[in-house]
Amino acid sequence: MASGGQQFPPQKQETQPGKEHVMEPTPQHSSMEYKPANKLQGKIALVAGGDSGIGRAVCHCFALEGATVAFTYVKSQEEKDAQDTLEILRKAKAADAMEPMAVATDLGFDDNCKKVVDEVVNSYGRIDILVNNAAEQHKTTSVEEIDEERLERVFRTNIFSYFFLTRHSLKHMKEGSSIINSTSVVAYKGNPKLLDYTATKGAIVSFTRGLALQLVEKGIRVNAVAPGPVWTPLIPASFSEEESANFGKDVPMRRAGQPIEVAPSYVFLASTPESSYITGGVIVNS
Repeated sequence: MASGGQQFPPQKQETQPGKEHVMEPTPQHSSMEYKPANKLQGKIALVAGGDSGIGRAVCHCFALEGATVAFTYVKSQEEKDAQDTLEILRKAKAADAMEPMAVATDLGFDDNCKKVVDEVVNSYGRIDILVNNAAEQHKTTSVEEIDEERLERVFRTNIFSYFFLTRHSLKHMKEGSSIINSTSVVAYKGNPKLLDYTATKGAIVSFTRGLALQLVEKGIRVNAVAPGPVWTPLIPASFSEEESANFGKDVPMRRAGQPIEVAPSYVFLASTPESSYITGGVIVNS
């Protein structure tokens, strides 16, 4: 995965959430160079938006590290990707881990988030690792184009769900548990074409830092990962064919990252003792 020279075939998906199985090339969720070491053996992990992209790679790495993994996806729109991810997780499952689980829901609403947590806890008994990773984004050329309906939709997916899943999961977490939030480098750099998305990612950074301070006395760590441009279904579902073809070429490495290049950051933040003294931090992948 050396730097420079990458270009994707032009492609465009007309609806969100995007679909990984129709992308060319398919994002890389695994690597022969990744060497698992039972870092999460016996842990129960819930990954929001785990059917594709970074979420799928995180689920896979967690499973390789010995965790039992549950993930969410959008019903009727991500069925194929969710089933593909389940099969990947079954093959990666450790001998003492329980069967992986996929839960279909719209995470933008509190009741739905509670139902997800209840289903996971009813099956596995607790939650040790929560990964808040649901996201959507839409291009814009002006703040005047962002109406109330769209603004609420983006905030519900990208930050409301983080609050909702966290508040329900905390009832089933204990000392040593970990919460990891997916933000983005646009929280720091800004992006004029993704204004509402950028605002939610800034909110996630502040949410991470405030929640870390709130939960530190309970022994629950809260951190975040801020990826740069990564080849995921969000890209062809958000941008034009030309923009997708040239995605990532304007960063120092002159290429987009692959999900497997980001996922180990989540493993690090979830595992102890590797990150047991880290809370309120953000790992920036760019």
